[in-house]
Amino acid sequence: MQKVVADFTVTANIALNSGCHALVLQSSGELLPILPGQFVNVEIPGNKEVFLRRPFSVYEVDDASCSLTLLVKILGRGSATLARVAAGEKLSLVYPLGKGFTMPAPGDRVLAVGGGSGVAPLLFLARRAALPPDSIHLLLGAKTEADHIDVQKYTDCATFYFTTEDGSQGVKGMVTDHPLFGKLSRYNKIYACGPLAMMKAAAAGAVEKGIFCEVSLENLMACGFGVCLCCVEPTVKGNLCVCSEGPVFNINDLTW
Repeated sequence: MQKVVADFTVTANIALNSGCHALVLQSSGELLPILPGQFVNVEIPGNKEVFLRRPFSVYEVDDASCSLTLLVKILGRGSATLARVAAGEKLSLVYPLGKGFTMPAPGDRVLAVGGGSGVAPLLFLARRAALPPDSIHLLLGAKTEADHIDVQKYTDCATFYFTTEDGSQGVKGMVTDHPLFGKLSRYNKIYACGPLAMMKAAAAGAVEKGIFCEVSLENLMACGFGVCLCCVEPTVKGNLCVCSEGPVFNINDLTW
């Protein structure tokens, strides 16, 4: 798949909650095809202390307007700098990177489990799948209600369930405490992205029930091309670079 370095213009910087921003970026030319689960590497502007590009999940794509939206979760200097960019500023992106999810087919019954910034590719997946909302169940976990982002505009493409550790929204506890985890056999495809323990729990449930399952790993990355080897993950095929051979993997290919 073709990859390019391209300049994008920030058209909006939307605070989703205290720790996450949605950056809407306008391409200066035709937008290359992007699959749910793929990512971009962004050059951090105006911060000489951050010289490596940072990887971010694609949250939304609007092919008609040649724009895409990134979900930026503030974790360090790079993401904190990006969270402060203003409309009109330019950003340099390398995209599209990695391998995306296997898309659901008509008739599939899907469970997507997400936490933190891992909700971004799952929302993109739900939108692109274009299945009836009762065919895709999104189970999202967070520490508290304020950490969940507003998903109202996605209710036409998925049915949402929530957990919070403090019980302020949805079921109290982790996503594995939600009743849906006791009903995995109703699904024929499971997708997960977020904290490692959460993904491993979803994967274990899928393996036990013999359900197709893909996870999107969030290993530390730098180059995005499989050159620097900082994101290597052990697999049944040997050590593979998450940035180039993933970030999406079938759980049967992992050594979990």
